[in-house]
Amino acid sequence: MTHMHVAGAIHADVAAPSPQWLTEPDDLNALDPALWSRTVARTGEGSLEVGGVDVRTAVEREGSPVYLFDEDDFRARAREFARAFTGWDVYYAGKAMLTRTVARIISEEGLDLDVCSGGELTVALAGGMDPARIGMHGNNKTPEELELALCSGVGRIIVDSLDEIGRIEELCREGGWRAKVMVRVTPGVEAHTHEYIATAHEDQKFGFSIANGQAMVAMVRCHYSPCIELLGVHSHIGSQIFDTGGFEIAARRTIKLMGQFADATGVHLPQLDLGGGFGIAYTSADSPATPEHLAAGLREIVEHEANVYSMAVPRMSVEPGRAIAGPSTMAVYTVGTVKVVDLDGGAQRVYVSVDGGMSDNIRPALYAAEYSGVLANRASDESGVLCRVVGKHCEGGDILVRDVFLPGDIVPGDLIAVPGMGAYSREMASNYNHALRPPVVRVSRGALHPMIRRETMDDLMSLDVGD
Repeated sequence: MTHMHVAGAIHADVAAPSPQWLTEPDDLNALDPALWSRTVARTGEGSLEVGGVDVRTAVEREGSPVYLFDEDDFRARAREFARAFTGWDVYYAGKAMLTRTVARIISEEGLDLDVCSGGELTVALAGGMDPARIGMHGNNKTPEELELALCSGVGRIIVDSLDEIGRIEELCREGGWRAKVMVRVTPGVEAHTHEYIATAHEDQKFGFSIANGQAMVAMVRCHYSPCIELLGVHSHIGSQIFDTGGFEIAARRTIKLMGQFADATGVHLPQLDLGGGFGIAYTSADSPATPEHLAAGLREIVEHEANVYSMAVPRMSVEPGRAIAGPSTMAVYTVGTVKVVDLDGGAQRVYVSVDGGMSDNIRPALYAAEYSGVLANRASDESGVLCRVVGKHCEGGDILVRDVFLPGDIVPGDLIAVPGMGAYSREMASNYNHALRPPVVRVSRGALHPMIRRETMDDLMSLDVGD
């Protein structure tokens, strides 16, 4: 399907009943382990459980819809990245999912943390994260956000413009600080991903271009500033990336840039960050690399490129976010209506409407992200029917799972579970149509622990000050 259209996916000009990769499973009750957190299984009664808690129990206690965060799975993935990248710094990308609990867990597991706003920095500090282990991103940091970062003592600020460098210098002169920074560069690599999440080509808002010389200008300015300690270079080529091919070009160009900087100044910068963007499996068509495979590939690339330019390998860092948080969380919805729609050629599709939608997962509407889903409150022996799981909002593009086979006996009151909802779901949630954002509930060892409570109408009305 051609998804992108100014008026939304429903107006796309090419459509098919289902994508070529989607086939009806032999067993609709089976769970693809690549899609789910590791404690998810079906109970003897056929319902799903996570962390030893039946999803029916979770919905009964916490309401619907609800995000269920598998703590054991999240911790395991954090440890795997730390172990695979031993000797490198692993910064968890907090923009994927960040709460005080997440910050605490990241700290306990020995990872560092990236934030992209003053709000994220405030949450990270409230969660007990050591500011020296925090990196501050953002293409338009306000003076207030930069002041918070500087007075908190964050370990590095990733600068993104000459204007920002000027703001940092002014704040440092006023506050008596010396900022530790990295310069974000655009190496001209276009990741094989959606246009809106490919961030290293030239025509976009992030970073300084290597090609036109602006990256070197920014590096030299930071180096000679009495208010700034230049740590190194930062690069990020995009998101939902399954291989290391793009990183090879990015590493070659950033290491060459660092060599040119050393030739010009006599200083070998100590750090290089290759960013993150490591992908996960949202559907059976996705084949993400393991942390071990990623680490081995990136080590080989960096060592080769450093050798080419006769440089010592700098202190390296990466920034996994989605790859840790994404699979750790499922969303559970309650079915409200079931509607059969006729398609061209005599085919049919079943529209399954649930009590959430684009307000709790904007990604399918924003850039045609694909998801999977299963019947969660029971097993079924019925044959599958082609379904589209949609939300309750007043938009034709309010789609949660575009194409999925669900049992033919699905009815109102059933529960639908959607995996891979830990990254960029609650973080990008909204109150569209005055919807109330769902809670995030940590599940561990048979117990439920609220992380973010469900919003109430009182919460919404408290912001509406009237006249």
